[in-house]
Amino acid sequence: MKKILGYGAVAVLAFTFSSCHIYKKYELPTDKSPVVEDFAKALDEKVDSASLPYLGWRDIFTDPILQGYIERALENNKDLKNAKLNVDIANAQLLGAKLSYFPSLALNPNGAGASYAGSHMAWSYSIPLAASWEVDIFAKILNKKRGAKTYVQEMQDYEQAVHSQIVCGVANVYYSLVMLHQQLGLTQRTSEIWEEQVASMELLKAAGRTNEAAVVQSRANYYNIKSTIPALENSINQLQNTMSLLLNEYPHDWNVTGDLTFTIPDELINGIPISYLATRPDVRATERALAMAYYSTNSARANFYPNIVISAQGGFTNLLGSIIKNPGDWFIQLAGSLAAPLFSRGANIATLKAAMAQQQQALNNFEYSVLAASADVSDALVDYNKCVEQNKYLQLQVDQLEKSVDYTNELFMYNQSTTYLEVLTARSSLLSAQLSCIANWHSRAAALISLYQAVGGGR
Repeated sequence: MKKILGYGAVAVLAFTFSSCHIYKKYELPTDKSPVVEDFAKALDEKVDSASLPYLGWRDIFTDPILQGYIERALENNKDLKNAKLNVDIANAQLLGAKLSYFPSLALNPNGAGASYAGSHMAWSYSIPLAASWEVDIFAKILNKKRGAKTYVQEMQDYEQAVHSQIVCGVANVYYSLVMLHQQLGLTQRTSEIWEEQVASMELLKAAGRTNEAAVVQSRANYYNIKSTIPALENSINQLQNTMSLLLNEYPHDWNVTGDLTFTIPDELINGIPISYLATRPDVRATERALAMAYYSTNSARANFYPNIVISAQGGFTNLLGSIIKNPGDWFIQLAGSLAAPLFSRGANIATLKAAMAQQQQALNNFEYSVLAASADVSDALVDYNKCVEQNKYLQLQVDQLEKSVDYTNELFMYNQSTTYLEVLTARSSLLSAQLSCIANWHSRAAALISLYQAVGGGR
């Protein structure tokens, strides 16, 4: 009983001198960089949970067809499955780091026999249970555990990044398909109008109201429009295959909406506070890397201190000293060791210098990621707002050109000093403006996707 109390006292003493308060947990190094200081201050601000960075992708991409495609992609995509497995691997490594606090146990039964000068075989045996416990006074295990926990968080950030890329990738392909289908439909309708125009020109020529040059010109313009249709169909086919790859399915046609209206969050109108950048996986990942470098530096410092190991061995044996005794008896041994670095101090200094340099590199990378993320948000926000502004003028242009086509065609049909070249120019300008409207719609959708991804890609 006294022995048990003695062992317990040793354990309590070791726990009392544990490393929990030797090294602080990682905090943003606000004294090292103005950018990091601004970032830390922004994190203390209140964040609206209904703001853009915290909205789910269903709140942004409300098209039910697109939502179905995104769900299938998230379910089937192999990259996302691998990202989830990386989180599982990191959690397993964290568990291993936590278990380092506990003693290691080993059961090593052994036996031997010996006979000398024809004597009877003498058998010896031992069934020992060995335990070894490293007392983490100088935080070597603690820093490894904290580093492993940070790595888990980094893998979770990577999983979110893959998740966001898949969502935005499917949305980009989908809206590109919508644009191409709109362009194809407009071109086909325009080609039908031009086909009717060719027939009208031939009738006017037969009536002597125009010449062969106008007929040939109208027919050439009709063929020019028809020639763009195969190119559009080819682009649609390529995007259909890209969508199939994103959804991890065999190539086939994907339906898209014909409705070009979509709602946007009101938050797009205003600027994005810097605190929202904390939801970006790449910003968080660089901060995790900085935290891991911080703990690696602490581990390098801990190498200057000794290792304290408590070991114990006990079991049943018939080999007591040099005497074989039958039956055997129980035994127990207790030992402690302290290993201090003497001749490896130079190597430890070099390791610490390298760790400190790597920590500074990680700080530089984190600072750059914050600045780059701010630029991404600014670019996407300005791009979207300018597309909205441009769309107003494009719509006005289309309205005026539609009137121009009607007026020019009437003047030409009634032979009021209007040439066919003016009719051709008016129709070509209208088609160009209509295609520009469709392209502008796609640019607005792409800007919305970029902005959504720039602020972290949702929860």
